[in-house]
Amino acid sequence: MSEVDIFKVLADPTRRAVLERLAGAEMTATDLREGFAISQPAMSQHLAVLRGAGLISERREGRFAHYRVDPEGMAPLHDWLTRYRAFWPDRIGALKDLLKEMDQ
Repeated sequence: MSEVDIFKVLADPTRRAVLERLAGAEMTATDLREGFAISQPAMSQHLAVLRGAGLISERREGRFAHYRVDPEGMAPLHDWLTRYRAFWPDRIGALKDLLKEMDQ
């Protein structure tokens, strides 16, 4: 999956929040739903999209599914960020200089 497709998946704030929660620990869909005002089918749909994008993986234990971040799925994002890493220091430096000039 390309970084563009992954950005489309992560454009949804609920999916970003789910991914953020999974960054710290493996969780079930029921655990993940706590604090969200969404139904179980809606959470299942979000998890399916994240799984389809390769961002999370699922481990079955009996009738429960446990989800966790799949580091390999994050590789396209890492690659994209790496390409632009050199771009930002110069831009931030120019912004700092501009802000200093504006303050004078």
